[in-house]
Amino acid sequence: HRWRLMLQRLCGSSDGVDRLAFFRSMHVMVTERQDVPKEFTRTGNTDHHGVAHPIDDKKIFHYGTAGFRADSSLLPFIVYRMGYLAGLRSRFLNKAVGVMITASHNPENDNGVKLIDPKGEMLEASWEKAASKIVNCTDLEFPTVCRAMESEFAATESGHALVLSAYDSRPSSKYLQTALLNGVKLSKSQFKSFDLLTTPQLHYIVRCENDPNYGSPDEDGYYQTFASAFNAMLKLTDRGTHYSPTLHLDCSNGVGASKFKQLISRLTDGVLNVVLVNEKGPLNEKCGADFIKIAQTFPNGFEKIEALQRCASFDGDADRLVYFYRNKSGDFVLVDGDKIAVLITRYLHEQIIGAGLEKELSFVVVQTAYANGNSTKYIREKMGLEVKMVPTGVKHLVHEACKYDVGVYFEANGHGTVTFSERFRKLVFSKDSGEGIELKRLRGFSTLINEVVGDAMSDLLAVEILLRHYDWTIDDWANQLYLDSPSCQLKVKVNDRSIFKTTFDEMTCLQPMGLQDAIDAIIASNGEGRSFVRPSGTEDIVRVYAEGSSAENARELAEKVADAVRAITDNADGK
Repeated sequence: HRWRLMLQRLCGSSDGVDRLAFFRSMHVMVTERQDVPKEFTRTGNTDHHGVAHPIDDKKIFHYGTAGFRADSSLLPFIVYRMGYLAGLRSRFLNKAVGVMITASHNPENDNGVKLIDPKGEMLEASWEKAASKIVNCTDLEFPTVCRAMESEFAATESGHALVLSAYDSRPSSKYLQTALLNGVKLSKSQFKSFDLLTTPQLHYIVRCENDPNYGSPDEDGYYQTFASAFNAMLKLTDRGTHYSPTLHLDCSNGVGASKFKQLISRLTDGVLNVVLVNEKGPLNEKCGADFIKIAQTFPNGFEKIEALQRCASFDGDADRLVYFYRNKSGDFVLVDGDKIAVLITRYLHEQIIGAGLEKELSFVVVQTAYANGNSTKYIREKMGLEVKMVPTGVKHLVHEACKYDVGVYFEANGHGTVTFSERFRKLVFSKDSGEGIELKRLRGFSTLINEVVGDAMSDLLAVEILLRHYDWTIDDWANQLYLDSPSCQLKVKVNDRSIFKTTFDEMTCLQPMGLQDAIDAIIASNGEGRSFVRPSGTEDIVRVYAEGSSAENARELAEKVADAVRAITDNADGK
């Protein structure tokens, strides 16, 4: 009976079934399912050790700002399907796109996959939904979903469909790229692998592939661009008596170690003496920018670092950068993304004023609610510049920064860069080379910074030029701009995070009713400080952030706000 119903559905007839049409349909279905290697299906999902990890059809994955991230054993079928989608995206745009296999600062056993659009930017939001849809369908649904997407996005093949790929140093990465290659083949697109790269390097190469005027679309072209820009900036930057060329760099046991070696080998001899630490070992284990930011302590290998030695740290795929040092009292001091943003902002603003372009160019610094309050205050009150607050997530910062001629954006975690408009380039680069030094510095800096994406290696070179320019030690940098307000972050488990609504900038809680009033009262009774709450995007928790007059005061404030969250959710739950 079931077969008869299937025949009727396939052939549209209750009798006189066209058996030839039926068998043709069955042949197409079988052929399409055989196109997918078993190890890259949900039911046959197999990890890089050859161990099967079937994925339940009910398990849902979400494409977020960082793409898909999970334990590496769950990813083969996901990466395969993202390979197909990347090829489809390239056919749709008739331009090259990128796919990076990385989980950035996550533990070594995790991995991830994210798509890169033609200008080196993150995947367009509407295609994030397509990514989630194609990953969450069953194996039986996959051919139908593919046909529907091809009909909607890329009904015809493109002669320029090309997917560029790279991966980080995780044990699972090479195997996952095999899954990616198979998925790209299914989309009838070309595939080119650059093997081991930092995430920002692939973003840069994708941009160059689609815009040859931007640079050479390969790893060597990356080094040539940024090393040449650094060497050119050196000629415009005098070295004083306080700045030291010695830097101790925590490489997080990641890809940044080998790639930064290649970059610094092209710099002018003696200008930057980099001591690499944590080159090989478990990725991100008690080291790396994220560990340092969260733990507020020295990474492995830095336990005996001398006072006032300048230190920096990459994360696992080298898209985040933070600095740190031991002060004269022996305490750990973090110099985070906020301090990097203010350093860059001060320099660019001074050069723009010196070049007489302050009335010609719009300038913004983009931050999230997690930016230290004193950094925001310094930019607005001491420098007189505009600060825009946006929701957490790199895509929000990029979107806002690109509205201005010069847009500086950094998250406190050390991820960020500077964007420059076409208007900026016309004004700055159209002047004769004989113009003032400020104009030359603006040209040089806009080339030195990787505006395509936050790039730890490029950002580090930029910071070193600026410290040299100001003749600052790391202690000078940490203390001469502004002093951080002590802060504290807590998590509160809730039954339903969806009841929490905030304003666009996430600094004011709109729902549940009464919670913001309670927070305001707590802050008022504290006498100073600030605090906000926001729901997690992935789990049922509410994040609490607070700044106070001291570390103890910030923690006390955060705990009181956390108690207010618990009290109001208990009432909502009827407890």
